[in-house]
Amino acid sequence: MMPVDASSRIEAVYAEVLRRNPGEPEFHQAVHEVLHSLAPVLRKRPEYAEAKLVERLVEPERQVLFRVPWTDDRGEVHVNRGYRVEFSSALGPYKGGLRFAPDLALGTVKFLAFEQIFKNALTGLGIGAGKGGADFDPKGRSDAEVMRFCQSFMTELHRHLGEHTDVPAGDIGVGGREIGYLFGQYKRLTNRFEAGALTGKGTGWGGSQARTEATGYGTVHFVREMLATRGEDIAGRRVVLSGAGNVSLFAIEKAQAYGALVIACSDSSGYVVDEAGLDLELLKEIKLERRGRLDTYAEARPGARFSTTGSVYDVPCDIALPCATQNELGQDHAVGLVKNGVKAVAEGANMPCTPDAVEVLREAGVLYGPGKAANAGGVATSALEMRQNAARDIWSFEETENRLAAVMRDIHTQCVVAAEEFGAPEDYVLGANAAGFLRVAEAMRDQGVV
Repeated sequence: MMPVDASSRIEAVYAEVLRRNPGEPEFHQAVHEVLHSLAPVLRKRPEYAEAKLVERLVEPERQVLFRVPWTDDRGEVHVNRGYRVEFSSALGPYKGGLRFAPDLALGTVKFLAFEQIFKNALTGLGIGAGKGGADFDPKGRSDAEVMRFCQSFMTELHRHLGEHTDVPAGDIGVGGREIGYLFGQYKRLTNRFEAGALTGKGTGWGGSQARTEATGYGTVHFVREMLATRGEDIAGRRVVLSGAGNVSLFAIEKAQAYGALVIACSDSSGYVVDEAGLDLELLKEIKLERRGRLDTYAEARPGARFSTTGSVYDVPCDIALPCATQNELGQDHAVGLVKNGVKAVAEGANMPCTPDAVEVLREAGVLYGPGKAANAGGVATSALEMRQNAARDIWSFEETENRLAAVMRDIHTQCVVAAEEFGAPEDYVLGANAAGFLRVAEAMRDQGVV
C-alpha cells in the first residue's frame, strides 16, 4: 500500500467541508479540531485513508429539517423549525440529545452531532450519533404551551425514531417535563410503549437512576483520573465552574463529595464567589425550585459576592470546569487561568473552549479534558437506560453510578493509550479523537461502502 500524505489528505477533506457547509462556523470548528488530530492515525493506518473513511465520516448520513407549528395560550399561531441530524450509525442506533434554544441553527446541531460520534464511540456501549432540537425557547412558556410544542415537534419527528433506529434524549432546554410530553406523543402516534425510543424519562416509567447527575458526576470522575496520572487528587483543590444547570450542580455535588473546595459558578446574569465553599443545597433551591438568578444566592449567603463584570474564570482556582455552552472560555480566560496556576480544565459542556484557549492550556502543560471524553457520562448513562429498557429492568442509583464511574475510567484509559500510541502523551485531544475514530473506522470498514 502506498504511503499516505495524511496532512494533504486532511486539508483537502476540510476544504471540502467548508465548501459544502457554508455559514456553519461551529461545525467547521469541530471538524477542524478532529481532523487535525487524525494525521498520525492515517499515517499509521493508510487503509483508512484508502477507504476514504474520513471523507465519509464528515458527511451526515441524514439531515431532517421540518416545520413545527403550534398555538400559545392566547390562541396565536407560532412556527418554529425542527432539526434532527443523524450523523453516524456505524456503532448502533443514532443517539444524542434534543436542544430547545431560540438561536439554534443547523450548523450548531451538526457540530453537536459530529462531536457525538467520538463521544459515543468512547463509551463502548454500542450507540451511534445524532443530535436535534428546535429554535424554540421554553423559558417563560406555560406547561400547556410547552406540551403543545412538544406534541407538534414529535408529530413530525416520530417517523424517524425508534429503539433500533434513533434514540433522542434531553439537552439544553429539554428536561424531564419535555421528555415526558415528547414520549407521550410518540406513544400516542405509534401505539407502542417503546421505552427505549427516548432516554431521560421519569424513573417511574423507564428512566434511569443517576441520569440527571450523570454528566456532572462523569466530568468529575474524569478530572480525578487525569490528576491521578500526576499523582495528585481533587481533595482540597479550589474549583470554579461555569453554568448553574444540572451539569454544574451535580459536578459541584461530586467534587464536594471528593473533598474539593468549590468556590464559584455562573449563570447568564453573572457569577457568584463564595470563598467558604458554595452551599449546594441553597444553589439547588434557587436554580431548580425557584428558577432564580445567582444574585439571590449572594443575598442569602453571608460572605458571598455576586458580579456582573469580568468572568468566573478570573477567580483563582486549581481546577476549572466549563459547563455552560460552546465557545464560552476564550484565549484571555485561558491566559488568566494559567497565570493563576490552574492545574486541570475539563469540559462539562460541548466545545466550551475556543481553539485559541485550548492551545494556551496545552502549551502551559495544563491537563485538558475535551468534552467528547470528559462529559460523556450523560450519554453513557442514557445508553445504560436503553440497556435497562431492553431487559425491562431497573437498577439502583448505586449500581448505575458504579457503572458510570467504570465507563469514565475506561474512557480515560482509552485516551491515554491512544495518545501514547500516536506519539503525544498527555494529549487528551488527540487521544480522545484517535480512540473514538479507530472504533468507528473499524465498524465502517467491516460494513462496506454505505
